[in-house]
Amino acid sequence: MNTDQRLHSLDNLRAIMMWLGIVVHVSVNYMVNPAPTPWRDSQTSMLADLLIVFIHAFRMPVFFILAGFFVALLANRRGVNAMLRQRLRKLVWPFMVFWPLLLVCMSLLVAVYAHLNAFGTIGLEFERIPKVPGRPQISLLHLWFIYYLFMYCLVYALLLRWSAFIPSILQDGFASTWRILCNSWWGIFLLTLPLAVAGSFYRNGMVTPLGSFMPYLAEFIHSGMFFTCGIFLYRFQTDLLSRFECKCWLYLCAGLPVFIVFLALVKSGGSAEPASYGMQAVMAYLYNSVSWLWSFALIGLFLRYLPGQNFLLSYLADSSYWVYLVHMLGTMGFGILLYHSPFGAAGRMMCNILLTSMFCVLSYHLLVRRGLIERFLNGGVRKKPAD
Repeated sequence: MNTDQRLHSLDNLRAIMMWLGIVVHVSVNYMVNPAPTPWRDSQTSMLADLLIVFIHAFRMPVFFILAGFFVALLANRRGVNAMLRQRLRKLVWPFMVFWPLLLVCMSLLVAVYAHLNAFGTIGLEFERIPKVPGRPQISLLHLWFIYYLFMYCLVYALLLRWSAFIPSILQDGFASTWRILCNSWWGIFLLTLPLAVAGSFYRNGMVTPLGSFMPYLAEFIHSGMFFTCGIFLYRFQTDLLSRFECKCWLYLCAGLPVFIVFLALVKSGGSAEPASYGMQAVMAYLYNSVSWLWSFALIGLFLRYLPGQNFLLSYLADSSYWVYLVHMLGTMGFGILLYHSPFGAAGRMMCNILLTSMFCVLSYHLLVRRGLIERFLNGGVRKKPAD
């Protein structure tokens, strides 16, 4: 397998994970259990809860592993300063432009949703918006991902700068430890320990970022573990990527019974009150074990079965950043339009996913592709896998 094939495989995986965000954020509208957002449809379904729990187990972990991989690639090929400049252009400037616009638009949609929940009619009443415990009034929205990612890039750049002052034996020992943990079946269960501690502070052991501008330590450690894994995945890619490709089905199957046990514990605990700290730690350990297993499985599956790009995958990869930025407007807006539809929760979910996907594709094709916005998001050049 050559390097280009690997990069295409990982770029394909990154694009598909980005598009799964539509499924997750549509499903939030129709959750039965307490939602992490202040809006909810009149129809609910456990299917929505199951989809969220299932996709959340691997989607963000895969994102951060791939992010760490590509950041390490950029730093190695172009240098630390060039990596930071590229990340500044790709992450910070889009955040500065799109966050205030999305905050205004999404606030308006939340207010309309709140009026629907209260009166069943279209209206605009900000005072009807319910407060979600623990969440800041002004949040990062779904852009918390690129906010965190740039912070990790800064930390990584500092460590690279300071590496001259760190004894090489310590650097090599730390790197070798990550290589052994990622390259051994038992290593996954040791990697899960810090994630279990972080998850024990969250409902059912699932770390759900609260969107605060001042990151909570548990959230920063949780995502940072996967980002760090991506850095060492790049360093030891010859061994690790080959292992993930060879063992992909084993990782996939190994995660399934662990996921089922996790679901059983969630169901047995009910939804009225959060589980005890100890039980949440157990559930967090199970859930994050699944995250490692399925993340490695997906990397391996894409390496094995989608090593190159075709028109569809290339188009999805090109549009994925735009989709990430604007898809919440579709999931919420079409959720409002479907609020009084004759469909049940499952039907509304399917319609919303389809309509939001069409909205994202059409807006990208007509307003973004090969235009000023794409040049702004991708730096004026056609996106390469390494970017």
